[in-house]
Amino acid sequence: MRRFAKRVVVGSARFLARQRGRFPGWLNRAIDWVRWRLPSSWVGALTGRGGGGVGRKDWEYPEVHVRPPVPTAPRRLFVGPANFAGQGMAWTRAVERTLPDVRGVCFALEITGGFSFPDDFHVPPLVYRRNRRWQAEQFAYVKEFSHVLIEAGRPLFADLFRLDPFREARVLEAAGVRVAMISHGSDSRIPSRHAARFPWSPYRDRDWVEVPRLEAQATRMVQRLRAFTGPVFVSTPDLLDDLPFGLWCPVVVDPEVWRSEAPVLERDVPVVVHAPSNPRVKGSAAVDAALEPLHEKGLVEYRRIGRVPAEEMPALYADADIVLEQFRLGSYGVAACEAMAAGRVVVGNVTPTVRQRVKVRTGLDVPIVQAEPAEIGAVVERLVAERDEARAAARAGVEYVHRVHDGTYSAGVLRPFLEVDADV
Repeated sequence: MRRFAKRVVVGSARFLARQRGRFPGWLNRAIDWVRWRLPSSWVGALTGRGGGGVGRKDWEYPEVHVRPPVPTAPRRLFVGPANFAGQGMAWTRAVERTLPDVRGVCFALEITGGFSFPDDFHVPPLVYRRNRRWQAEQFAYVKEFSHVLIEAGRPLFADLFRLDPFREARVLEAAGVRVAMISHGSDSRIPSRHAARFPWSPYRDRDWVEVPRLEAQATRMVQRLRAFTGPVFVSTPDLLDDLPFGLWCPVVVDPEVWRSEAPVLERDVPVVVHAPSNPRVKGSAAVDAALEPLHEKGLVEYRRIGRVPAEEMPALYADADIVLEQFRLGSYGVAACEAMAAGRVVVGNVTPTVRQRVKVRTGLDVPIVQAEPAEIGAVVERLVAERDEARAAARAGVEYVHRVHDGTYSAGVLRPFLEVDADV
């Protein structure tokens, strides 16, 4: 009887966990609040993952209280806590290289099982949520900076200010710190609006149970960003659809890390690579459907790449001729910039609106070869047949990354924010 009851309880808990994407935001926040206050043995029992349990030693140990020294520069920038695709760190280093009186620190919340990207310091979720001493120390530390850039609407101090980054911003500003927000993507991309605009939107997928949660999250974030009195930045130009008052601060890559002398499209059978971080939003099903027949015919060698460490990606791109990036969001991101920096031909779905925004702001055309999901196969066949066109796109991509995505342009966008002190 006890075994049956346990199966019922565990099964119910797991079912509810799978349905959380359908719950309203307030209910998910309440569940998180309760979950982080339950004894770990209870959580293990409810999820069927009981075992050794988690104790104080797992979130309170000397190393979690070690932080980099606060910079002594006149302008001190703190960036965190998302660091998606290493961008928090990249923006931090970019402003240091470009603006002589700015030094910065990038903090990241460590994500178990996530991609590993450099940062200045990080902590695991248990420390972040349970260690009240760490939270208080983090707040005292960040108050020593002159400027703070909060990423993706995520709190810097966990429960210290009720998991509310906007409350954190008000408290920091009252302490004399100037605060800005930067959106990375799903935190402010409203699914219903995206689905209404584009027939290939991933938010049209009926089996994506996360869409209601993403809708509520993004709608609330857009409302709060609209009311926020500080600067609002976006990492990709498509986000201006929902945040028209935002400023595009381009993603940053290091061209030297990705630079390759390997020739492009000189093999009889070119190598085509697709390395999706999120197969649904990258349109990987359409890519596979288009490329597998071409691979079978011997027209190309198609390499579908799974999760690989970030440090292995430069070599992976260097051995490719064509990189297929994303086809369902209508923009481009870090992976496309990395592939362009490597001198590869990049194919993606970038809407005319996004291309025009980039042209207006930079004077440059986005050198990503255009293909909507239904066009991927035909576009790849054309590039293989008309290789001069493809090589020209690859050369333009290298130049484009140097001029827009090496950090200099992004630092220039952040400069006005960093040159103004907080109003106290």
